[in-house]
Amino acid sequence: MTLQGTYHGIASPKRATRRPSLRRVVMGGRIGDLGRFPRYLSLAILGSTLIWAPISGYLRTAPLSFKSHTSLILPGSGASASMNLNGIGQASSYANSAFSSNSVSPTETYKRLIGADRIIDAAASSLGINGKSFGKPRINLVDQTSLIHLEITGGTPEEAQRRGDALLAAFFAELDALRSDEQATREDSGLAAIEDYRNSVAATRFDIAKLQQESGLVSAEQYDAIVEATRTLDSQVKDLAAQLSEKQQNVVALEATLGIPANAAAATLKLYADSEFNALTEEVGKHAASLAEARSSYGEGHPKVQSARLAHTAASSAALLQAAQVTGLAAENLRGLDLAPAGARADLLAQLVRLDAERAGAQEQYSTMSARLSEDLGKQQSLAAAAARLQDLQRDFSVAEAVFATAIARTQSTKSDVYASYPLVQVLEDPSLPDNPSSPNRKLAVAAGAAATLMMLLGLLLGWMRSALIGRLLNKPQVTP
Repeated sequence: MTLQGTYHGIASPKRATRRPSLRRVVMGGRIGDLGRFPRYLSLAILGSTLIWAPISGYLRTAPLSFKSHTSLILPGSGASASMNLNGIGQASSYANSAFSSNSVSPTETYKRLIGADRIIDAAASSLGINGKSFGKPRINLVDQTSLIHLEITGGTPEEAQRRGDALLAAFFAELDALRSDEQATREDSGLAAIEDYRNSVAATRFDIAKLQQESGLVSAEQYDAIVEATRTLDSQVKDLAAQLSEKQQNVVALEATLGIPANAAAATLKLYADSEFNALTEEVGKHAASLAEARSSYGEGHPKVQSARLAHTAASSAALLQAAQVTGLAAENLRGLDLAPAGARADLLAQLVRLDAERAGAQEQYSTMSARLSEDLGKQQSLAAAAARLQDLQRDFSVAEAVFATAIARTQSTKSDVYASYPLVQVLEDPSLPDNPSSPNRKLAVAAGAAATLMMLLGLLLGWMRSALIGRLLNKPQVTP
């Protein structure tokens, strides 16, 4: 009993000592048991060291970096251009808004373009560094807007700002190059068509020049002028024919009234206008009177009658000779002249001569204009086919020239539409000069360390109180359904 009691007395404390140790490991001790505090304090110090050591090392060794912010905006309006060509037509171009299509987003296009390797390499080259050292910009698009936000990092605030400026410069330079390339491509694509139009215009002009040289007709308007002039000349010839007929009737009527032709009336007026002939006529009259007086007193054989006859014959011969010299007519024609032109008959003779002269002038004018009319009619008929051909060629030339000029005008007007494929972009906010470094973020690191430390302490607190919490959970009454 003693040994057994002793055994139990010895063994019982060992079991009592081992059981609380296992319970403490699993269940923990009492909340007021301060014997566990050194272990928990060691765990807290170790955990804090594991948390704050890498944070403090990162904050001490990480290089500083600064972020420069830039904002771009794309205006959403379209653009139009119109050109009026006097006498040719109108050329116009219109560019829709960059945001009018749902299939293409200019902001997405510019986002990819800004992040392209050639943009970054160009920006880095302008700063004398390589593309890897320059870094990739961070690009953010604002939904439902045309804004583009850029972020670029640098070792110093000034360097970050310079990188932002270099990136913008490289981006705008690339945009200008793309737009120029687009314009050049469009111009090259239209050069073949413009060359065809130019050849068509040149060929038509050559045909016109050849036809003008062969026919002597400059334009269709010239042929129309010839036709109009011929029509006017024909009307004038008809009027002259009527006037000539009237003058001829007047001359014939007056010749019948006077009983003398017009040429004889002219010779009579010319003859009796000669003073020597008038003197000889008076001499003939005197000798005629003397001959009549001698015949009344003596016979035909009487010497006085013969003497008077000889004197009368000599005077008549002298007058006839003078008349022939003045008028240029033969003797037989002179006997038909009017020998009594004085008084009203002289006026009629003068009127006859005047009418005959007017008739002769009208006759000459009529003949000349009739010949001219015949010539113009022949010329008009010979130029009719050439005029029709020339009119067709000139119409073709006008059309070809209008098409050619319109093609050139359209090519030129498209140069004003430089924002058709690559819309206008403006710098809304210049690259900023950062005040504080963006990395390392000391506040974020401290906040993360504090949060980790707090969670570690909370875990140790739950470990300190786990016995009471587990006991409360085990002793909680179960509710039967």
